[in-house]
Amino acid sequence: MAVIPIGPIHPILKEPLRIKLHVEGERVVDAEIEMGYVHRGIEKIMEGKHYLKGVHLAERVCGICSYIHTQTFVECIEHISKIDVPDKAKYLRVITCELERIHSHLIASAVYNFAIEHETIGMWLLNVREMIMDLLEMITGNRVNMGFNVVGGVRVDIDREMMDKIYRTLDKFEDDIKNIIEAFETGPMIGLRSKGIGVIGYGEIMKTRAVGPVARASGLPESDWRLRHPTYQELKFKPVWREEGDNFARMMVRHEEVLASIELVRKALELYEECSGGVRKKVHVKGGEGEWRNEAPRGEVLYKIAITNDGIIKRIMIRTPTVMNLEAYKYMLKTCPTISDAVATYASIDPCVSCTERAIIVKDVNNGKERTIKF
Repeated sequence: MAVIPIGPIHPILKEPLRIKLHVEGERVVDAEIEMGYVHRGIEKIMEGKHYLKGVHLAERVCGICSYIHTQTFVECIEHISKIDVPDKAKYLRVITCELERIHSHLIASAVYNFAIEHETIGMWLLNVREMIMDLLEMITGNRVNMGFNVVGGVRVDIDREMMDKIYRTLDKFEDDIKNIIEAFETGPMIGLRSKGIGVIGYGEIMKTRAVGPVARASGLPESDWRLRHPTYQELKFKPVWREEGDNFARMMVRHEEVLASIELVRKALELYEECSGGVRKKVHVKGGEGEWRNEAPRGEVLYKIAITNDGIIKRIMIRTPTVMNLEAYKYMLKTCPTISDAVATYASIDPCVSCTERAIIVKDVNNGKERTIKF
């Protein structure tokens, strides 16, 4: 048996991570995953700071799905302080959240297509993604770190001209993305590299507690936290899911979620038009503890916050989706016939290392010794 190291710097890895593949010839039999190259300590930095600075820092947990982190942070504070948000703000949050989901899924699919060496579809996906990035910039003023969410609502409103542009862009985008999805779904080379590769079943998904599109591609629709969000319940949201559990299913779940997000944005715009009033209100934050979950593009993201009556963050814990999906990756390797399939399977879980890495300092109360655990 030989060990093939991949990373921590490798063309297929978006962020630093080391994977040690245990192989017999070309067949992958096991893997070790080493983290610890990009831990930033954002939770510790937040402690002792005012919650307004916490919003700013939460947006920097992830460089791709930055918006959902601010939304989860402010909704957790609103939950602790029992703050109701104006209806307009609720629908604007859905619109921005779903646009972010679309652009994140398009990056994930592009990276996967590059991994299986189908550069044409990869470039098409990155090209159409620009339409969505332009909409996010128009609504929030920025493309990545949007600074849109505040406790009590959102920072700015949209007007009629912007709404018309969102409708027109989505119509054009929907036609383009459907053509790309059809090319992916029917492509013979894509099928050979994706179907029956990296399979993980329902039972193994339950063992690993995988989340997001990884779980939904193995028959777990209830893993989508939008089902439990009050605004999405108004929109009668239905999750997308499959049962095959292979690389192809994971990518198709993301593709179908892109189409579902387009419909959610249209529904949210219709409800937004029926609303009146402002998009934010003056709030009074109360001290206490609470937790809130949302469905990020990669799956469940959890914030637990303890805050004082003065709005100072006493303690915060953030759990992002990739840490559970990395555990599921080890099971997927059992059906990877070659090393290149193992690399493509890693891309199929859409990992984000920067927002996943954590370090815990464990102190022995008997002898006072400390040790650091990284994961």
